[in-house]
Amino acid sequence: MIADEAALAETIAAFAAGTGPVAVDAERASGYRYGQRAYLVQLRREGAGTALIDPVACPDLSALGEALSDVEWVLHAATQDLPCLREIGMVPTRLFDTELAGRLAGFPRVGLGAMVEGVLGFVLEKGHSAVDWSTRPLPEPWLRYAALDVELLVDLRDALEKELDRQGKLEWARQEFDAIASAPPPEPRKDPWRRTSGMHKVRRRRQLGVVRELWQTRDRIAQRRDVSPGKVLSDAAIVEAALAVPATVHALAALNGFGHRMSRRQLEQWQAAVDRARALTESQLPQPGQSVAGPPPPRAWADKDPEAAARLSAARSAVSALAEELNMPQENLIAPDTVRRVCWEPPQPAAADSVASALTALGARRWQVEQATPLLVSALSAKSRDTDAGTGTGTGTGTGTGAQGSGATEAGRQEPA
Repeated sequence: MIADEAALAETIAAFAAGTGPVAVDAERASGYRYGQRAYLVQLRREGAGTALIDPVACPDLSALGEALSDVEWVLHAATQDLPCLREIGMVPTRLFDTELAGRLAGFPRVGLGAMVEGVLGFVLEKGHSAVDWSTRPLPEPWLRYAALDVELLVDLRDALEKELDRQGKLEWARQEFDAIASAPPPEPRKDPWRRTSGMHKVRRRRQLGVVRELWQTRDRIAQRRDVSPGKVLSDAAIVEAALAVPATVHALAALNGFGHRMSRRQLEQWQAAVDRARALTESQLPQPGQSVAGPPPPRAWADKDPEAAARLSAARSAVSALAEELNMPQENLIAPDTVRRVCWEPPQPAAADSVASALTALGARRWQVEQATPLLVSALSAKSRDTDAGTGTGTGTGTGTGAQGSGATEAGRQEPA
């Protein structure tokens, strides 16, 4: 493993002198350490071989990033690794995402192991994906496992490029990859405590205040100790305390997650957080739900705006039909949020030019706009056609002939449209 500046300089020179794309991967210690920092960076390039770099010993890899700035980077599920690579100075200008390529090409399983086996015929070693990569020294079997993640990545890229070209989707993929490479860092999440698992059980504002105080206390402790927040206090324990709003340490200790293994001092710090929530005035308590810009949940559309519900039904039918035709997941055809926004507040007039402009403004790629515009124009007029025909149902089918959108910055991981 590359763990000092001299070895890093040699590695940078070797990879700068290599040829062709560079395979890149990173290992994090999710579930063990605080945050999503990289604890191992793997690279492979023709003429340079494979390098495993320790970003703990070499925290600034900007010189390596600059040496490879004009090279295409090959990553699997790029959006997962790019944030931690950016933190250490590695930012690609061009990339090829083999997972996203697999989705666009219609592969049913797009994990790295499944793709390598299905496309190249090799079976990768398994067994160390969830280990604590912050461990030092890293065991040799773990290092072999990490090296295998980039061993065949360029070969997989070449095979997928040919398959995408055969299907007529290569230009689509290139636009998706360009969008990922040029995307700015995501904005910090607002009210991250609202993502506590089990929050659907918490209804009252006082209880929400308890969740917020416990979550923020846990986060400060986890950051200070550099451990995963879940190792400090579980989400289930936070929700238990929020539902009970205990008034004493004794009552807190009786709840699940605050059992006999927890010291008196620990119990007191959690009870102090609960007490802070109990002391909040009504104006200081968080509001239920989270203010989100955009349309309401689709389940409420039929009551709030039946015509919008009909438009959405038509659009969903069209997306589903075209997804099957193109052998591609629906969520990679068009971002579900884009479909909802256009159907909730259709551009006026609902013609090709205005729909195309709306899709572009919502972040759709050029190929998505070209495919989705005819489909959405048809879906947006579905209600009026039904009414004119005297059916009164307002559901429409809106099969259309083209729709795509993807929200590729999430590598196709949205809910169905």
